[in-house]
Amino acid sequence: MKSHVDQLSVTFAALADPTRRAILARLVHGEATVNELAEPFDLSLPAVSKHLKVLQRAGLVEQGRQAQWRPCRLRPEPLQEVAMWMAQYREFLGESFDRLDEYLRTLQESQNSTNTTSQGEET
Repeated sequence: MKSHVDQLSVTFAALADPTRRAILARLVHGEATVNELAEPFDLSLPAVSKHLKVLQRAGLVEQGRQAQWRPCRLRPEPLQEVAMWMAQYREFLGESFDRLDEYLRTLQESQNSTNTTSQGEET
């Protein structure tokens, strides 16, 4: 169990940075070179490479080799582990939202009742 939690920690740490999340979002659309991944950022290639190394250590990205081209690709397995971990909270979140909906509905009905009473007193 410990290694699973440790992998989740590594994955969450990698996902904590918005640049790395943007890189992953780009890789959802297919393989890309480091140069292609660096294009939308105001970062040097070495800085983008550092972000890629973090993503690689987390198992989120792998880099292939085709001649001189080294395309990066997304590896979904760590994200699937995050999704499985979060699934255990889905029921709790659903119940929390249901309770919030009920509270807001009660609050709105109470407010409507108060407004109706106030309007009746004015006439």
